Amino acid sequence: MELNITNYIAAALIFVYFYPLCMAYVWMIGALQYYAKWESGGYGGFNNPPELPSYPPVSLIVPCHNEMDVIAETVQMLDRQKYPHFEIIAVNDGSTDQTAELLEQLSNRYAKLRVVHLNDNQGKAMALRMGALASPNEFLICIDGDTLLDAHATTWMMKHFLSGPRVGAVTGNPRVRTRSTLLGKIQVGEFSAMVGLIKRAQRIFGPIFTISGVLAGFRKSALQEVDYWSTDAITEDIDITWKLQLRNWDVRFESNAVCWILMPETFRGLWRQRLRWAQGGMEVFCKNLPRVWRWRHHRMWLLMMEYFISVIWAYTVLALILAWLAVQLLPQLQGIEVPPMLPGAPGVALGLTCLLQFAVGLFLDSQYEKGIGKYYYWMIWYPLAFWLFNVLTAVVGVPKALFRRRNRRATWVSPDRGIRKS
Repeated sequence: MELNITNYIAAALIFVYFYPLCMAYVWMIGALQYYAKWESGGYGGFNNPPELPSYPPVSLIVPCHNEMDVIAETVQMLDRQKYPHFEIIAVNDGSTDQTAELLEQLSNRYAKLRVVHLNDNQGKAMALRMGALASPNEFLICIDGDTLLDAHATTWMMKHFLSGPRVGAVTGNPRVRTRSTLLGKIQVGEFSAMVGLIKRAQRIFGPIFTISGVLAGFRKSALQEVDYWSTDAITEDIDITWKLQLRNWDVRFESNAVCWILMPETFRGLWRQRLRWAQGGMEVFCKNLPRVWRWRHHRMWLLMMEYFISVIWAYTVLALILAWLAVQLLPQLQGIEVPPMLPGAPGVALGLTCLLQFAVGLFLDSQYEKGIGKYYYWMIWYPLAFWLFNVLTAVVGVPKALFRRRNRRATWVSPDRGIRKS
């Protein structure tokens, strides 16, 4: 009996160490392929977008809920877009602060800004839907209320829509601007080595797991075909990505479409954000599980399996930690050997691979942000600070997703936006 348990523990340890090790090299190889194919030649940098064959009008949609501290800066940056034909639609979703009044003042200052008011908090998905319905245009670019959009981002995203009629959505390259604490500095590297790196690789290998909700462009006819955003989805960005791809719309990543975002810099704010991400991912997984195995959706199979394995990995890590603690605390289990999850040879290999992954990610994004390499020295804390954190949010998020009442509208609250230096 003890031998069987020991064998199971050994197998679990191999899985825990080698799954992230293997996936790290998959992501790095894919991202470097993306770089060689689409980034290294480039058009002279993200500040020099290509000439487009035409410039159809675009609506820039901003869903807002209690954004009075950030919305003026956001609208100011949107008004500076280097694109010939665009309008700005701000949707005030039942804000309880001074957002509504501020938006009306801004509409008098910026001719391109229109404001739509919703009396009650209907949720981000409904705010996006109202913005899309208020737009007369076929192309939409949706950003969060605290997102600062680079002046050329619209042009870079429109390049994809004009390249093919089945391009349904394009996601951009968010850069973190809250860097006052250790958590903020680590997230700068995380968005390069994890978010950006993985999206590049997924663009090479097949479908993208999710667009970035802070910056995404859409073809309105594609949204109409899938009935827009789901108002009961905790993470409307993951949900709409899968809805589009399951209807054979192409979803792309554009690294040159840069925006600047605010991120949590407290553990409480980070926990709420990552738990929502984990819960939302599992909800989308469960929602699409019955139909994704049809042959016409075979391009989604690897993505589906990789996500499922990542959830199993999180539970395996937690099980090994609990098993080790049980052996230490319960004398009757002391005959069972559970090695501590400390850096042995596999741990060292995994740690070095993690650092290599951060180096590749920061290298790829160094063309969009000068001096980003200095954040590499903070990345030594990522495995300690974030891996266990992400394991716990995955473990908690799965049952929250499984037992959440369906068809219940997902409203929102103002997120933790970090500590910004004046």
